[in-house]
Amino acid sequence: MKNTVLEPVTNILIAVVKQAGEGDEKAQNLLYRQYAKAMFNICMRMAANRQDAEDLLQESFVLAFKNLKQLKQEVNFGGWLKRIVINECVRYSKKKVHWKELEEHHYELPENDQAEWIMEISFERVNEEIKKLPQACRTVFNLYALEDYSHKEIAGTLGISESTSKSQYHRARQLLKERILKPQING
Repeated sequence: MKNTVLEPVTNILIAVVKQAGEGDEKAQNLLYRQYAKAMFNICMRMAANRQDAEDLLQESFVLAFKNLKQLKQEVNFGGWLKRIVINECVRYSKKKVHWKELEEHHYELPENDQAEWIMEISFERVNEEIKKLPQACRTVFNLYALEDYSHKEIAGTLGISESTSKSQYHRARQLLKERILKPQING
């Protein structure tokens, strides 16, 4: 195997993750500083408010450091941590949403409705509107559109039907479209 430019960085990451797994607080702090911002962004997309996002981030890191010895390949720490964060966000969502009530409501978009309109809007504006979505819609929208989960994976993760996942995703898209385009049309 050829030496690459990233090999020294990879070796450092492996060493830091191993030390963190042995309880080294400096190593844990290093990993926290390296990954906290990206993981916090996931939490902010999924949580109802900043305080909940901060709590989710904290709980995720505590859980990760507690279970770090279960990680087989230290070089995969970032992906493993992201999965923990998403799982904590999903757990949070399950507490906040009464999914059974949503099974009865189905929201569909017309087949010809394209998401092209969303490309013309600033990311900040879209992100603000995503944060305002009802918890169920926000969770499904984030998992499907931003975390690349399939509706089948979302259904299994949240304990809902695929049709409820699709319905909540379509409802989220419709709400976003209405909220984002309405001010532009009226303005």
